[in-house]
Amino acid sequence: MRLAFADPRNMTISPLNMHYGRPKPDVSDIRPSIGHRGVLAPLLVQEKFADGVVIPGAFAVVAGARRLTAAQAEIAAGVEIDPVPICILDPGDDAAAIEASLIENLNRLPPDEVSTWETFAKLIKEGRTPQEIAVTFFMTEAVVNRTLALGNLLPRLRKLYRDEKINIGVIRLLTLATKTQQKDWLAIYDDPDQPTPLGQGLKNWLFGGAAIPTQHALFSLDDYPGAIIADLFGEDSYFTDPGLFWTHQNAALAAKREALLAEGWTAVEVLETGRSFDSWKHERVGKAKGGKVYVSVSPRGEVTLHEGFLTAKEARRAQAAAAQMARGATRGEGGEGDPQNGAKTGRAEVTSNQQSYIDLHRHAAVRAVLTDHTGVALRLLAAHAVAGTALWRVEPDPRRAGVEAVAQSAEASPAEASFQAKRKAACALLGADPECDLVGQRREGGAAGVFAKLLSLPDADVLAVVAVVIGEALAAGSAEVEAAGAYLKVDMGKFWTPDDAFFDLMRDREAVNAMLKEVGGKKVADGNLTEKVKTQKAILRDFLDGTNDRPKVAKWTPKWLTFPAGAYTRRPFATAQRSKAVAPLLRGVRLPAPANVAPPAITLAADPNPAILAAE
Repeated sequence: MRLAFADPRNMTISPLNMHYGRPKPDVSDIRPSIGHRGVLAPLLVQEKFADGVVIPGAFAVVAGARRLTAAQAEIAAGVEIDPVPICILDPGDDAAAIEASLIENLNRLPPDEVSTWETFAKLIKEGRTPQEIAVTFFMTEAVVNRTLALGNLLPRLRKLYRDEKINIGVIRLLTLATKTQQKDWLAIYDDPDQPTPLGQGLKNWLFGGAAIPTQHALFSLDDYPGAIIADLFGEDSYFTDPGLFWTHQNAALAAKREALLAEGWTAVEVLETGRSFDSWKHERVGKAKGGKVYVSVSPRGEVTLHEGFLTAKEARRAQAAAAQMARGATRGEGGEGDPQNGAKTGRAEVTSNQQSYIDLHRHAAVRAVLTDHTGVALRLLAAHAVAGTALWRVEPDPRRAGVEAVAQSAEASPAEASFQAKRKAACALLGADPECDLVGQRREGGAAGVFAKLLSLPDADVLAVVAVVIGEALAAGSAEVEAAGAYLKVDMGKFWTPDDAFFDLMRDREAVNAMLKEVGGKKVADGNLTEKVKTQKAILRDFLDGTNDRPKVAKWTPKWLTFPAGAYTRRPFATAQRSKAVAPLLRGVRLPAPANVAPPAITLAADPNPAILAAE
């Protein structure tokens, strides 16, 4: 036979019980006591089985049907009942004989916990240990310690409990209170004009908010500078300052995330506080196959790691990527990390609209700078002619935005204004409509007529027209944009500033937190790790605008937009992959200086290549 505690909601009456199959017994005489103090006397139970296997936590009551019925009735009425003490019969025990023995032992106990405490206190004074008392009175040691802890309460609180004026739930919470807090609580109890804090209200009154158990801390309690309060049972302790706890917990959580990434996980996604991890929406995927770690954080500070998962869509992409890499290895092509490998290996770092935003702003900046470096523009035009691209027919890039906000942002950029001014100048040289794209305009004589016009223009004007043509025919989001931008060392800070569209499109919490680290520092980013994306974006804007007592951070450009581009996570980001792919192609490249070429008609900035600058 074993002693334990169990939830009365998981119990039923055993067929061996005398009340089995009969109407529920009258328990009106014991319900008030159980509602106030819980079930004190152990129930005699048997474990339940299903298909020969024990059902964890489920029991059939052999003796104690009235106590079980009263406890379940109180629970149904909304009263919190602690797990009840039980004696679990071993298979084959004679239930009748054990019940008789149990009743005989229970008859030796005093009627309530306060009287029990008085008896136990005398025994302790006489030299008995809690372990010896537990054996003598057929109790668990935890019950003895809980009863002895009542001695640390004010005498009046014990009397109120004995007189059934307050229940065991209130008593247990008040064991967490200091003597001063106990006196303050009694003063409120005696004041008819004040509501007495009970239940969750009492817990909030004691802790000034959410009670966070110390067992949920990821950090060492030895290094924690705040106060911690423990109950008098010596079983539970809590943080008294939730704000200070979260500062340390978030810092520890950030360190944990970095450690998991160092272990080789492709990504570690920290969910918003209070958001649960829906395992049924994900598939198990090992670390070696691209699985990532999800971290859920409860409002009470409990952190749970869910290692080795991907969404169903991400899992399918990972399988497709693995299959394509296998096929590529057979053909001798690039595998993992190959920018020409079209398979996606997971959820992208940015949304499709954010990607459009990034591509269009980078596209605008590159072609604006290209117009000042006609030698580079001419060579890029030649590359289109030789190698061909998706746009080489020739057609202007449609600059599709997907949503109106992205289109308006791109159209309003300084880079776009600069390019349009040069486009109108080129149209004037050819006598074309300045309100339309230069590429694709229908003119008398077609290409021959345009050729005849170009023959009459000086080299500088021809190069200016060529630069506009390639600017219009350069595909947004292409490797050519990355190559030209990297070679020209395009400074996005001259053409772009954070706008509403940029912030509205940001969805990824990990990327936003990494940006916050760039502008506000690691301490600020780690301290807000579990905050919502909206909150972290607001703090980021405060730094960029210098508002809400945040120091202003000027001329910040996110890695998404720089040349070369960078990512904030280990997840796929097309722009960074394109930048990485073209970097080896440009290493050590210097163009020869063309002879007898006059400076371009329209200038904006210096060419980063001295050889080209000297020639032009």
